[in-house]
Amino acid sequence: MTDSAGDGNGTDGERLTYADTGVDIEASDDATAALLQAFGSGLTTEYAGLLDIGDRYLALATDGVGTKLLVAEAVGDFSTIGIDCIAMNVNDLVAAGVEPVAFVDYLAIDEPDDALANEIGEGLAVGLEESGMTLLGGETAVMPEVVNGFDLAGTCAGLAGKDEIIDGDAEVGDALVGFSSNGIHSNGLTLAREAATRNHDYADPFPGDEARTIGEEFLRPTRIYTHLLEPMCEHGVRAAAHVTGGGWTNLLRMGDRKYVIDDPLLAQPVFEFVQEEGNVTDEEMHRTFNMGTGFVVALPDDRATDLVAETDGQVIGRVEEGASVEIRGLSLS
Repeated sequence: MTDSAGDGNGTDGERLTYADTGVDIEASDDATAALLQAFGSGLTTEYAGLLDIGDRYLALATDGVGTKLLVAEAVGDFSTIGIDCIAMNVNDLVAAGVEPVAFVDYLAIDEPDDALANEIGEGLAVGLEESGMTLLGGETAVMPEVVNGFDLAGTCAGLAGKDEIIDGDAEVGDALVGFSSNGIHSNGLTLAREAATRNHDYADPFPGDEARTIGEEFLRPTRIYTHLLEPMCEHGVRAAAHVTGGGWTNLLRMGDRKYVIDDPLLAQPVFEFVQEEGNVTDEEMHRTFNMGTGFVVALPDDRATDLVAETDGQVIGRVEEGASVEIRGLSLS
């Protein structure tokens, strides 16, 4: 696959958008803002809430796995979604410069299912080990009148010294370093599922790798980025973005600047597959998916080479005056 995701000019069915499949990112953001305004909030970053506990901050983040659960249910494999649950929380703390230390999970289900719970536990254990956290407990709620199937979410706690918090304000002239994703991760699955199932079943071979099924490709677990914490601190990272819901517009959470991506990481074949099957435009793809890059940081240009040398990152662009994300011929704002 080239560094372009394609032009979205397929002819198989009407064009799909994330909003058309039931997920409106702008409406979701507005609802979140309204909720916070109703009762106010304490000290927050773009990715975590912070509580001053003296010489350090206690940070909290909460998230779930989303409709990726429906893929797991259709395939009958729940062994990796626990990793996704850990990763979606942990990566938000990493974007704030916070080391994750503890986790609690919440499983809501319509009827008790020991086999399901055991498989979810397997994934949670893998995610906990990779992120270096401890599971402090959790809750399984059986609610047949509220839940149809099940839902999985969790809350992550972290600690950071007051000089370790990333302020989240990129500066003009900064370099942008990107870190690859593991595919779709846990965002945009509502659109991806709709596109994939137009002409395929999850058991069908995945066109990009016929040794795998489409379902297996969609269930690749979200990558965990805790390995970046130390080098981010060492090399003076000013801002970071976990590329999740909203796709590449997440970079705007690093401040009102223009983020010019002139050497993007390759988008994995799964994105080309979704785009072609769903007849999705380039812009919609980049507003919905990570397109091959799960995490981006901004730091002084003269320190970017050293950060890349110590990590698996790549310089993908730069910060300029403005308020947009410029990538693959698109201008997102």
